[in-house]
Amino acid sequence: MDLLVIGDANPDVVIGPVDQPILFGQRERLVPAGSLVLGGSASIMACGAARLGLSVAFAGRVGDDPAGDFVRTSLADRGVNVDALVVDSSLPTPLTTILTSGDDRAILTSPGCLPSITADDVPLDLVRSVRHVHAASFYLLPELAAGLAGIFKEAKAAKATTSLDPNDDPAGRWDRSILDPILRVTDYFLPNAAEVLALTGHHQVEDAAGILARRGPLVVVKNGVDGAIAHNGSKVVTAPALKVDTIDAVGAGDSFDAGWVAAVLNGSRPDRALAIAAACGSLSTRAAGGTAAQANWNEAVESVTS
Repeated sequence: MDLLVIGDANPDVVIGPVDQPILFGQRERLVPAGSLVLGGSASIMACGAARLGLSVAFAGRVGDDPAGDFVRTSLADRGVNVDALVVDSSLPTPLTTILTSGDDRAILTSPGCLPSITADDVPLDLVRSVRHVHAASFYLLPELAAGLAGIFKEAKAAKATTSLDPNDDPAGRWDRSILDPILRVTDYFLPNAAEVLALTGHHQVEDAAGILARRGPLVVVKNGVDGAIAHNGSKVVTAPALKVDTIDAVGAGDSFDAGWVAAVLNGSRPDRALAIAAACGSLSTRAAGGTAAQANWNEAVESVTS
């Protein structure tokens, strides 16, 4: 396998666009569109990487229920190996509802079996056999987070590279005490602009990225329509977003992650990898849900070349 992805997998119900504010009081409102799609930052990233031509395995947990069956089938249909996707007989599959409004969204998640995922769910023989290990939704998976540094150390001992997308912290604490030890064994840290600011308390994306880069990783920040930056602690490179007709930005950051990892594993320099990643994130917004419009490798490269 080229890539092992560790983290969250669940169905997403994507509704919108929704006029704000959301009304309670048993009020029913009609919206233009709704869809049931594969969700979870890790699973969307895994599908994007497979679409870009990598051989991908997934490790995580789903419930023994129809939602779990949906997740397993959706991943497998997109070419992702699910042999290490554990079926939890005691807890349900996570469920997420996403309300879209312009380029923003509100996310409601019932975590189900997510908090029960641990490092023990990740086969070490698989970790040692891949070229790259990626983890996502760090703050949604506290038990896994506690053991993630050990997994990354095993990967690096086997000459693999590593990456981490923290995603949002629903508790709003952004605890660096559990993150910093993992950054020391992370090659590529992949937050978005809001996350990198929250993690550092700074108000300027480039400065915040530099602070985290000095912990060890190359920090690659997704910044929506403003594109992306990569900061190695002393030097910054940038890449623009593509101009596309955006239908839905759900999962765009995860498709960006997939583009970055695929480009790096294909030997691209950081500036080239950043441009390909930004293209993958942009192109994924052309359809509802995180996976329907993900680019293949030729499409991503041609969009950068043109």
